[in-house]
Amino acid sequence: MQATSVAKRSDEKNVQSREETRASERYLRPVVDIIEAENGLTMIADLPGAAKDTLDINVDKGILTLNAPVSRSMPGRPLYTEFEYAHYYRQFTIPESLDHEKSKADFSNGVLTLRVPVAESAKPRKIEIKAG
Repeated sequence: MQATSVAKRSDEKNVQSREETRASERYLRPVVDIIEAENGLTMIADLPGAAKDTLDINVDKGILTLNAPVSRSMPGRPLYTEFEYAHYYRQFTIPESLDHEKSKADFSNGVLTLRVPVAESAKPRKIEIKAG
């Protein structure tokens, strides 16, 4: 009797869709956590080496794009490195029910926290019944 496995084959788990980039330059995909709550989405992205003034976050046609160039300036000569320096680039499709105009972003110590609230028109409402 042949055993059946519920788990997927390891080569199927590692298949990822390719994100499109507009340049031939090499990019790193930043590690991102996305948290959904009743009031909207919170995204936390690790962008070590990026600078606040060069970080670009934009939304166009439901696509949220993070683009962060990284500076390679280091004092001295590196003897051993484990961190790869390259520009960060990542895109996400986000729902139209979010209010992009009221988004807020904080960037501190290489961590980006982006909050996108739910639009007022998408929030559930109670309809008042009038007598008469």
